[in-house]
Amino acid sequence: MLSMTIDGKPVDTRDTFDVVNPATGAVAAQAPECTPEQLDQAMTSAARAHTSWKRDDDVRRQALRDLADAVDAHQEELTALLIQETGKPLGVAAAEVASSAPWIRYYAELDWPSRVIQDDAAARIEVAHRPMGVVAAITPWNGPVGMWTWKIAPALRGGNTVVLKPSPFTPLSTLLLGRIGAEVLPPGVVNIVTGGDELGRAMTSHPVPRKITFTGSIGAGRSVAVNAAHDLKRVTLELGGNDAAIVLDDADLERTAGTLFAFSMFNCGQICCIPKRIFVPSNRYEDFVEAFGAAARSTVVGDPTDPATAMGPLTTRPQFERVSELVSDAVARGARVVSGGKPVEGGGYFFEPTVFADVAEGTRIVDEEQFGPAIPLLKYDTVDEAVTRANATDYGLSGSVWSADEAKARAVAEQLECGTAWVNCHAVLPSHAPFSGAKHSGLGVANGEDGLRSFTEQQVIHTAKG
Repeated sequence: MLSMTIDGKPVDTRDTFDVVNPATGAVAAQAPECTPEQLDQAMTSAARAHTSWKRDDDVRRQALRDLADAVDAHQEELTALLIQETGKPLGVAAAEVASSAPWIRYYAELDWPSRVIQDDAAARIEVAHRPMGVVAAITPWNGPVGMWTWKIAPALRGGNTVVLKPSPFTPLSTLLLGRIGAEVLPPGVVNIVTGGDELGRAMTSHPVPRKITFTGSIGAGRSVAVNAAHDLKRVTLELGGNDAAIVLDDADLERTAGTLFAFSMFNCGQICCIPKRIFVPSNRYEDFVEAFGAAARSTVVGDPTDPATAMGPLTTRPQFERVSELVSDAVARGARVVSGGKPVEGGGYFFEPTVFADVAEGTRIVDEEQFGPAIPLLKYDTVDEAVTRANATDYGLSGSVWSADEAKARAVAEQLECGTAWVNCHAVLPSHAPFSGAKHSGLGVANGEDGLRSFTEQQVIHTAKG
């Protein structure tokens, strides 16, 4: 069993919980159940480490370089654990792990000077950014390694220390990352604890952290915000999405259908910022439906360790049951099943890539975030109508517009009420681009220099002259 990491040391517990391999549905491993006393130890360790960690940016930059090298050295082991706990296909898991070290290096090399906003005979006014202190981070089950990186790298570069809890569904790769971090980082700079929702609530209400960074559902995000409000902790909430993709009538139909299918089914549809509603013009609808359905029917679903597999299982039993429920509801309400529509026979949480046509708002598969391999194709008559319907939701994470005319597509994209609007692509997330949600899809910003600033407090240094 992998251990937690507290104050740079491996820490075990008396109680454990099961980790299930979603490809088989069987228990694959045990993970430690953090006690309240151990959480206090982790917070104390992080607070103690912060006193020296915050002082020297050059030291932090070199430590991040060393951390990136250490993660690179453990890619194969991390990939194997990621497949075991998430069911990601080999290529997808390997890509997630491979992206971690470059992301860390981006923050290590980012130049981030103070801003001088006045320097004259009267005064010099400089805007600097100072560390907050201890950051409590909670990561989701759909991207354990990627989300660990998104939170750890900017938090550390900003001069903070971290106590991080992964989802109890997928703790294994994060526990290994804790061990890897302990090899190169000072004790207490990154602490990894594992457990369920009760541990998460204890972290977000704990008096030590000054910042909470959370990725997960909207409902859980609300709870985090309420807990953090009691002592005015800063929060970054990366929450759910029901992304709309709008296909304009001049788009290359076959290529766009194939590309959108690949985006919408990536990681078995379990990504917050992939297409979840696709709007297609009426005069091209049936052709698009056929091309999209053909892509679904040709998808290889199976053993995630097989290089030929394009799509593995859903990661958790609850998500498998939710997708099954949403698909059954859509069928009952008269949606046309273009492909798929049912679980794959055998063990594990496999579900056929499912495409619905002749479906519209008022159906749960359209109105809710399905977070699985089931996608509705919606018909529209005018672009204004498509934009209005795309925006008629409490979600506002991201969206995209597809057209042969880039300028026309951009003009439509600018009307989408979301944090990121892509043109002729979707879910492209470079480390230097800020990522945030509008409406109920989140608070604050991740990634890029803006994401780094979100882990700091602004301080103005005003020096009078003369």
